[in-house]
Amino acid sequence: MVGMRDVAKEAGVSVSTVSLVVNNTGYVSDDMRSKVEAAMRELHYIPNELARNLYRNRTNTIGVIVPTIIHPFFAAFTAHLQREFAGRGLKTLLCSTADAATGESEYVNMLQRHMMDGIIMAAHTEHQPDYWSSIHRPIVAFDRNLGHGVPAVRSDHEAGGRMIARQLIDSGAKHVVLVGGPRSQFKQGTTFPTVRYHLTVEQMLADAGIACDYVEAGSVTDVVAHEATAAAIFERYPDVDAIVGSDVVAAVALQEAERRGIAVPNELQIIAYDGTLAAELAGKRLTVVRQDFSAIAAALAEQMDRQIAASDEAADGKTAQSADAAGSADTADANEAEAVIPVAFVAGETTR
Repeated sequence: MVGMRDVAKEAGVSVSTVSLVVNNTGYVSDDMRSKVEAAMRELHYIPNELARNLYRNRTNTIGVIVPTIIHPFFAAFTAHLQREFAGRGLKTLLCSTADAATGESEYVNMLQRHMMDGIIMAAHTEHQPDYWSSIHRPIVAFDRNLGHGVPAVRSDHEAGGRMIARQLIDSGAKHVVLVGGPRSQFKQGTTFPTVRYHLTVEQMLADAGIACDYVEAGSVTDVVAHEATAAAIFERYPDVDAIVGSDVVAAVALQEAERRGIAVPNELQIIAYDGTLAAELAGKRLTVVRQDFSAIAAALAEQMDRQIAASDEAADGKTAQSADAAGSADTADANEAEAVIPVAFVAGETTR
């Protein structure tokens, strides 16, 4: 097996110079670098990735924590995120908290033991904000608030709510049913930014004098409950003329309406929120508020890059500020580092 010593001998340089080139650390003249790279090609030298990562104190692995991958939203989310990280030379380690008895704790322990470079936290947590800020390792939140010092990425849910409400108001809706997670998520200080679209719709419809009811469909991990809730709406609210919910809820509502002979969109409008494959397979082209999964994944990766860079600087002792800001840094601007991704209203065949 070809090693660094062989490359050094072939290039006529020291082993330390080969190490600097392989690990991309320190200064190496262009001439020396060219000699080393030519020797590597000549000898078909493949760097030992494990050894290189140990040298750099990196694993090139990012943990991604989601509540479940059964739900179409998180299936699409993880697919785009994995693709984005792969394009940056990073691997992903997926944890579905619904299928893991230890929840996120095991992954946080792995992060603290430097078995991962960072965590994307996209699941509900019972931990208090000071727990996350005390980890001092790279963490980025998705669609939730983990407290001061933990940067976050979310979609512009308020804009999504305005788009939905405007469509319903302009089309003459009279009784709207919103379907979502437990209403307890709406309490003040909630960590779930997604409730903002429900609250925005409710406020705008109330201002317009349009009746609006909210139906709980269980947690995001219980897709079956979402389906059952969507089917039961018609019994509970026989005068409903608009239903708004996730792609799963919207698709089931459409199928139930057609089974009951209710004309969509003339008698009943249906609006989906997310824009996953489930919306495309509903039977009709659903009107959706589409979240931009590619932009979300890119924003999360950018935030993670910044967190890892801050952690590396702190480890190297380059700046005093970074030493206090390692990972999920408690810096003045870290708490303001919330990237808000635009959503799009895509008219389909289920609205007037």
